[in-house]
Amino acid sequence: MPAPGVCLNILSERHLKDGQGSPNNPEKFLDQDFHRLKQFCLKERLGFVDNLFPPEMKSIGLGPLKRDDLWRVVWKRPHELVPNPVYIVQGASRFDFIQGRLGNCWFLASVGALTFQKRIMKHIIHDEQNFSVDYAGIFHFKFWRFGSWVDVVIDDKLPTVDGQLVFVQSKTPNEFWPALLEKAYAKVCGSYADMDAGSISEALMDFTGGPHMNIKLSEASEKLWDSMRRASQSESLMGCGTPGGQAGLRQNNVLPNGLVEMHAYTVTGVAEVVCKGHPVKLVRIFNPWGHGEWKSDWSDRSPLWELVRPEDQKYKVVLDNGEFWMSMDDFCRNFSDMDICCSDVNVFTGSHSSSWKTEVHRGHWVIGTTAGGCSNDIDSFSKNSQFRVTLKETVEDPRDESSPNLLVSLIQKSHKRNRHLATNFHIGFNIYEVPAHLKDQSGKFPASFFRNARLVGKNESYINAREIMEFFRFKAGEYLIVPSTFQPNEASSFLLTVYSKTEAIIEDSSGYGITRTKIIPRDNDESFQLFPQYADKYGELDAERLQRLLNENLYAGHSQKTTGFSLDLCKSLVALMDLSVTGRLSEFECLRLWKRVVFLKDIFYGMDVSHTGSLSLNELRNALKFAGFVLSDSMLNLMAVRYGDSSGEITLENFVVLVLRMDCMAKTFKRLSAGGPNMMLGENEWMHLTMYS
Repeated sequence: MPAPGVCLNILSERHLKDGQGSPNNPEKFLDQDFHRLKQFCLKERLGFVDNLFPPEMKSIGLGPLKRDDLWRVVWKRPHELVPNPVYIVQGASRFDFIQGRLGNCWFLASVGALTFQKRIMKHIIHDEQNFSVDYAGIFHFKFWRFGSWVDVVIDDKLPTVDGQLVFVQSKTPNEFWPALLEKAYAKVCGSYADMDAGSISEALMDFTGGPHMNIKLSEASEKLWDSMRRASQSESLMGCGTPGGQAGLRQNNVLPNGLVEMHAYTVTGVAEVVCKGHPVKLVRIFNPWGHGEWKSDWSDRSPLWELVRPEDQKYKVVLDNGEFWMSMDDFCRNFSDMDICCSDVNVFTGSHSSSWKTEVHRGHWVIGTTAGGCSNDIDSFSKNSQFRVTLKETVEDPRDESSPNLLVSLIQKSHKRNRHLATNFHIGFNIYEVPAHLKDQSGKFPASFFRNARLVGKNESYINAREIMEFFRFKAGEYLIVPSTFQPNEASSFLLTVYSKTEAIIEDSSGYGITRTKIIPRDNDESFQLFPQYADKYGELDAERLQRLLNENLYAGHSQKTTGFSLDLCKSLVALMDLSVTGRLSEFECLRLWKRVVFLKDIFYGMDVSHTGSLSLNELRNALKFAGFVLSDSMLNLMAVRYGDSSGEITLENFVVLVLRMDCMAKTFKRLSAGGPNMMLGENEWMHLTMYS
């Protein structure tokens, strides 16, 4: 049984602080350790079989193959297909592969772009892998996934029908890096079927981990050419797509001009030639099918090539390999959009600054707490996560005084394991200036702030996309970034990345963990009049007797929404208040509990302004504050998931247990840590503490 998700999240946060998730120290995808697994297989003389992405029908999924073909699939290792399999034959190239029976041209177009960047390519595919030295049927690849690099382990069993690879295959029969790379990415997506249809920007980002820009070519400015030229001269990946065809026509319809409708292509280069004395800007494009090319001006056999300068003749290549040239004007007319992914923000801005600083923050939109929606409803909007950004004064290159100095990127991440089950919401962000008189204010800003705050920046519109980004130019000062979905109560995780040319300090305004103020009543030596009516002959209460006491006496004057305290909740209350660890409460212990329960009951009904007999999560935040606890958004989200019902409401019984457990755990930590920031427990101590609390 795996460790609980909270434990894994804590470990993940620790690992991030320790540098895990970086390019040279990737996270282990699904907790699989490539080197340990390989050594085990070599020692036992086994061929690795991946039980987390098994060579079975479910790893292919429904859709790519007809049901009859699905039953004919046989998973084979490369040496079962050819006598001398090779990982890479004479270097990896965009001309190595042909798309298979899967609609993943978006992925393969990205692979085509990847082959131009040898350093990044080597990092992704580990080009030292082979089928001879220390071969154990196990391979691994690296991808960037929502803020972290992950190392993905696969076996080399590939789906075949009649001895032929079903999906991507190399033009050289004994070369297998394309098929293995595709399999690793299919594992990340959930199955091969989950790779069917997508945006080229997804894979471009997963290959680089850098900022991404999408350009609508119908709205492109004259600066696009300069951005493409800079991108072609740096470690950048570029792709583009054609618009969709008419309703009712088949997909992948080939137009008379040779282009394919609704198809992803790789941008492989740009060049400027001189034709009859006039400069012409050209774009080189690659079709991941490995064939099928543009047939008009500047295509392979275009007569315009006879009119260029001799030194420009080198660009003319007559091969039906899927790659062709076209003019910049034709490019913007025939393609709908273009994506550029790079490691240097200056590729986008053209600025002369030497470097940009990067800050990454992870967050969650949780129904009822931090999923507040857009600013159409200010009260709800103020619930969203808030990030304070302080931009310092800096000395800039005079040539950059009008260029952007801030790039904000927002990426949403679904909680679904399979890519096709993920739901992308319309996302966006607002940026407000924090006035001087509020700069010392801590915590989240209330709704009243947003009614009067100066909005200084936002994304153009809420977009149903994995990522949105915008450039800004701000003066030194303090700002507040609020990321949100368009509609409230849409649950997802997000990644907020801020790139700045100036020194910037960024922090989550919701704080971290719990801030505790002692408000719960003090203990004293009063007698408890109800106690003798429910105590046993030894003067003690077990969980069953406590259950009767609470349910028969606590609700006087109030309507009950539930049947009261369950036996399980009462066992939890006994464990929290049981100083002698006997499973029973003495009169003193029971009095301590009763006073706290009554105190919390009064808070509960006082904060239930909607008079529903339960607390909404906004009411819960206020109730906890009144009880002496100020929670960060992440902690409140956790409490909502653990103690809320299916609609996110908190009943009185769960509110009581929540607060008492929180108070107990805070005190326990303080005692065991001796007031310090950390505590150390042995396994036996840890088990005693967690199993009886």
